[in-house]
Amino acid sequence: MKKPFKNPFRHHRAKNRNKPRGYSPTQIICVSFVIVIALGTLLLSLPIASRYGRMRVIDAMFTATSATCVTGLVVRDTWTQFTVFGQAVILVLIQVGGLGLVTLTSFFALAMRRRMGFRDLRVLGESVSADGYAQAKDVLRIVVGLAACFEGAGILLLMLAFVPQFGLQGIWISIFTAISAFCNAGFDLFGQFGAYSSLVPYVHNYYVQAVVMFMIIAGGLGFMVWVELIQYPQKRKLSLHARVVLIFSVLLWVGGAALIGLLEWNNPASMGGLSVLDKIMASLFQSVSTRTAGMNTIDLAACGPITKLLMSVLQFIGAAPGSTGGGVKVTTFAVLFLTIRSVAQGRDDCVIADHHIESKTVYRALTIIVIGALAAFGSAVVVYYNTSDAVSVIDAIFESCSAFGTVGLSVGVTARLKDGAKLLYMAVMFMGRVGPVSLAMSLTAKPDDNKRKIMPVGHINVG
Repeated sequence: MKKPFKNPFRHHRAKNRNKPRGYSPTQIICVSFVIVIALGTLLLSLPIASRYGRMRVIDAMFTATSATCVTGLVVRDTWTQFTVFGQAVILVLIQVGGLGLVTLTSFFALAMRRRMGFRDLRVLGESVSADGYAQAKDVLRIVVGLAACFEGAGILLLMLAFVPQFGLQGIWISIFTAISAFCNAGFDLFGQFGAYSSLVPYVHNYYVQAVVMFMIIAGGLGFMVWVELIQYPQKRKLSLHARVVLIFSVLLWVGGAALIGLLEWNNPASMGGLSVLDKIMASLFQSVSTRTAGMNTIDLAACGPITKLLMSVLQFIGAAPGSTGGGVKVTTFAVLFLTIRSVAQGRDDCVIADHHIESKTVYRALTIIVIGALAAFGSAVVVYYNTSDAVSVIDAIFESCSAFGTVGLSVGVTARLKDGAKLLYMAVMFMGRVGPVSLAMSLTAKPDDNKRKIMPVGHINVG
């Protein structure tokens, strides 16, 4: 009796069909954010999370997305809407979103002495912006250690102000505010002074503003820049990346504060009624916060249209690479700005401090700017035509730049959003957090297309 003929190619195809796909580090990081958002939506939808019964799923999803993407835009005031459980869920989402799920899980894996393979190191290196896969573990320890030190210091400093004012509740407010500020999230618990009040009640309190600004700057400069600053007394040298981040960050902070102060100095609805020192402090705080933090000490809705446009630009630029902030990143802006300067001087390439920047870095910077602008201004057009008549064009642009830059500052547009516009802003916030180019790569990359080089610190790290 003859045995039935077996087709070897059929078996081969079935075997390949069951072969696990390989995903790029960028895809894994994007998926990790989606998983965290989904879990956060589930928890925030529970009746125990809200003071007024079960929250609508889309509102819970918007809050979870905003917290995970460390944005701060809210459709419900955090203090007024959520119980302590809900606030704790939001704080965990902020912490996970600020450091990244891959970063935290890798840290706990190393703490449990679990061995990490090359694939794990590749994903980790992408997550913490390491110089190479071999240094990913060391960078991971530095990131988690610096975050713990800064947040711990911020909590203790804020307790000195909030515990005398709020009693034991001041401990929780200090923890929430410090972590939110360091992660550049923009969420706060000061709604007890009035919904969406943010830090407006502390416009005369220089101590609280100074501590919060320190936390925002600590999270927004980038972990590797802090490592270089800590090692500077021994090495007496900073990389080109660190120098560009520091120089342009200071220019944006000081220049933004000067322009905000100049534009709003005599505006009675914003800072016109403040003292001179109050105006200077409020201008500096708003300049620092506008870059990605999302906290305010003045009424932003009452600011003039030119001020809102200026703040929109600052929000769009954002923080430094490898930080807890979003936006197109300050190095992207620096590369584009210095490229324009080089072209104006008759040069064929971009030169920064006698360093020639590769053309692919310039192209990447231009791509990030264009995609980011399309996302921000495209969503502004949609929101303007699909929200109430009370929303002006400049307000729609301001809010959309806030969403893309994962800033969280609001002039009242988010509270008026319809469900479709909320979904759009969720997508914009997600793009702003993971990066427009990284998101595009994760959607278009092939399974084996994951051989991405990580740029050395001596080069400009765009995006």
